[in-house]
Amino acid sequence: MTEQYEVVVVGGGAAGLSAALVLGRARRHTLVVDAGEPRNAPAAHMQGYLSRDGMPPAAFLALGREEIARYGVELVRDRAAEVTRTGDGFTVLLASGRTVRARRLVVATGLRDELPTVPGVAERFGRDVLHCPYCHGWEVRDQAFGVLATTPAGVHQALMVSQWSKDVTLFLHTVTAGELSGDDRRRLAAAAVTVVSGEVTELLVEDDRLTGVRLADGTSHDREVLFVAPRAVPRNGLFEQLGAKLRQTPFGTYPVVDETGLTTVPGVWAAGNAIGFAEQVVNAASAGYRAAATVNGDLIMSDLDAGA
Repeated sequence: MTEQYEVVVVGGGAAGLSAALVLGRARRHTLVVDAGEPRNAPAAHMQGYLSRDGMPPAAFLALGREEIARYGVELVRDRAAEVTRTGDGFTVLLASGRTVRARRLVVATGLRDELPTVPGVAERFGRDVLHCPYCHGWEVRDQAFGVLATTPAGVHQALMVSQWSKDVTLFLHTVTAGELSGDDRRRLAAAAVTVVSGEVTELLVEDDRLTGVRLADGTSHDREVLFVAPRAVPRNGLFEQLGAKLRQTPFGTYPVVDETGLTTVPGVWAAGNAIGFAEQVVNAASAGYRAAATVNGDLIMSDLDAGA
C-alpha cells in the first residue's frame, strides 16, 4: 500500500527539520525521511547560531525532532532510494521497501566531505583537524595553525585563518610554489604566514592531541591545529532522477534553484547543503523555513485554483 502525504522532506538535518517544523505548524501532513548522516557529526559543537552557540549537533537535532513531533510530523529513519513523478505528485521508494506519495518534495540531503588522504586527517577531523574558522576558530584561537593546501585555494584559507592566530604555516602539500600568484605571495607575506613546500605524509599525535606534521623529506613541524579543505560531494541522486538542472561550481555541482529553493522541477524544493557548500547550520535552517513556507503557499493556491 502506498501512503499519501502532502509533503515529503528528504533529509533530517537542520534544513529538513526546519522545513518540517514550518509545514507541521501549517497543518500539512508531512513525512521526514532521515538517513541519519549529518555533515557536522564529527564536530563536538556548533557555533554562530544565535541562542544555540556551542550546542552539540546531536543535541540540536534531537531537540528538532522533538519539536516537529508536537505538530504531528512523522519521521522515519530510512533512505529515499528512488523518486519518480506520478501525475501531479511524486512517488518515493524508500530503501526499506516502503513506498510513499507526496504532492510536494523538499530535498535536504546535504553533502559529504571527502577529506585529503593523509593518515590521521579523517580520525582527527572535527577535533584539531578543522575546515571552517567560523565554526571553530574561536575555540582554537592563538594556537599554532597549519593549513594543508591541496589546491591553490589553500592560500585563501591560510589568509582567512590568520584572523584567529598570528602563527600560521601554509603547507603547500600537493601545490607547487610556482602555482602561487604574485598577489598570493604579497598577501601571505603581509599576513606573516610561513610557506613550506613539500608533501605532508602524516600527522604527529601525542596524548590524543595533534602536535605537528611530518613531510616526505622527513622534516617535522610543530602545529596544534591543522586546517584542511575537504572536497564537497553533493548528494544529487534524487535531483538527477527527476531531471533537475544542475550547475557546476568550484565547490561541487548543485541544483539550480530560485530564491525560495525551488528547483527546475515543479513541486521540488531544495535546501541546506543540498544547494551549496558553505551553508552553515543557521543558514540551512533559514533555507528550510523559506522553502517550507513557499511550499505551503503553493499548495494553498493549487487547491484554491482546483476548487478544493
